[in-house]
Amino acid sequence: MDVSKDIVWHQHSVDREQRERQLGQQGCVIWFTGLSGCGKSTIANALDAMLVSEGRATTLLDGDNVRHGLCAPPAVLEPEHGAEFAERFGLGFGAVDREENIRRIGNVAALMASAGLITLTAFVSPYRRDRDRVRKIVAQAGRASDFVEVFVDTPLEVCEARDPKGLYKKARAGEIKHFTGISDPYESPESPEIRLDGGAGESVEAMAGQVREWLVGKGVF
Repeated sequence: MDVSKDIVWHQHSVDREQRERQLGQQGCVIWFTGLSGCGKSTIANALDAMLVSEGRATTLLDGDNVRHGLCAPPAVLEPEHGAEFAERFGLGFGAVDREENIRRIGNVAALMASAGLITLTAFVSPYRRDRDRVRKIVAQAGRASDFVEVFVDTPLEVCEARDPKGLYKKARAGEIKHFTGISDPYESPESPEIRLDGGAGESVEAMAGQVREWLVGKGVF
């Protein structure tokens, strides 16, 4: 029996256009991607604060934060739900787990954008295929222009020198498996909407400002 045939999209009384008119902005997904330590979370936070100070309705999804709940690893889930549940639904950091992590986040981000929110995300999201799938999810939920890929292009040696969480040191010591840039690949975006040079010494505020100006130019608000 194909239960998917019984799942029907329910149309809401309040549509996206009404929500966007009320907010005075267009919902979208600003997808920051780059190596660990490249600055994506810091820039996303700065942009979030900048937009909120101007009265914009935003939300911010961060890679580490969602791993505490929505995309928690098995070890986090097991004490509450048991080993079988944790093994089935918990996410590690292998390629398949990363794929599901980004799929979940992509769908959540699309829902938030459909509510008219400027949705900022900061995820390593190392595989082009996974990012392209999110682009498709977001576009199907709204407009093709709703997905804005922001590549924080910071050289590996700069990220490793920063190493704010000590993760590169652990990865080099073999204590962390599947670490992007060391034991796992990072596939750089080929045609991102925005590229920020994270190794050029620009301030966080300046790079956040570049993204803001791009949004203004595209008529998001």
